[in-house]
Amino acid sequence: MNHIKAVMCDIDGTLLNDHGIITFKTIQAIQSLRDHGILFGISTGRDVPSIKRLFPIWGIDGMVDMIVGSNGGEIYDYAYDHYEQNYPLDGRLIQDIIKHFQDMDVNFCIHGDGVLYTPKEDNLIKELSKTDQLPYKVIDFDKFLRKPQLKLLIVCNPKVMPEVIKRSKTFHSEKFKSACLQTSKLLFEYMDPRISKAFGLKKVMELHHFSMDNLCTFGDADNDYDMTLHAGVGVVMANGSKKTKSVADYITEDNNHDGIANFIEKHLLLR
Repeated sequence: MNHIKAVMCDIDGTLLNDHGIITFKTIQAIQSLRDHGILFGISTGRDVPSIKRLFPIWGIDGMVDMIVGSNGGEIYDYAYDHYEQNYPLDGRLIQDIIKHFQDMDVNFCIHGDGVLYTPKEDNLIKELSKTDQLPYKVIDFDKFLRKPQLKLLIVCNPKVMPEVIKRSKTFHSEKFKSACLQTSKLLFEYMDPRISKAFGLKKVMELHHFSMDNLCTFGDADNDYDMTLHAGVGVVMANGSKKTKSVADYITEDNNHDGIANFIEKHLLLR
């Protein structure tokens, strides 16, 4: 694997264990990667400001070279101090999506500046706030959606998720295009169809004059499918989805058994 010059990891279900922490063994493996001249970064559905705020808590502050956030809708590179957004959703489209689901037992959320913005307070947003280790704020969505937003999160109980998925298949807009997928047990997301983690990863790789073949990724959920498919080496956790595992080059141990650290030590440091 001498061609690998960068490693990008998903967070939930991948880099974090089920207790919401990065193990000491994984932190050591990340530092060893960087000592060997391999860049390390995050590729996540969360927004960039939220992620930056959590690095000290997770014990990786100063160890991250680049971030792909909002499932590829934004990127940030530390070396170049470069940030960009791409293809946000029109606020009118988001309002239409909310109306399509508003009779269901769900809530809605949009990331912004390290805060979870929501139109109402309930147990769903409280649980998401706890899981993502981020504060939430109830705001007037009519005013908020006068500006485009990168994506919309639908928050629901896992038992309700099948109905959310079913309802999503009946949504249609005459004016705007959108794509949607389930990203966790609690979350179903809408974004621009041009956006994916692979889209964001390609942009951040190009900043360093790397190709996607120079990239190793770690993921678990369906929103990691495309980056697993297009990376030079796509690694999926044992706890990953069947869809994403189907295009993996390797399957490593699950997020509770140092899957990332074990793969790094076995395949990326011994070269």
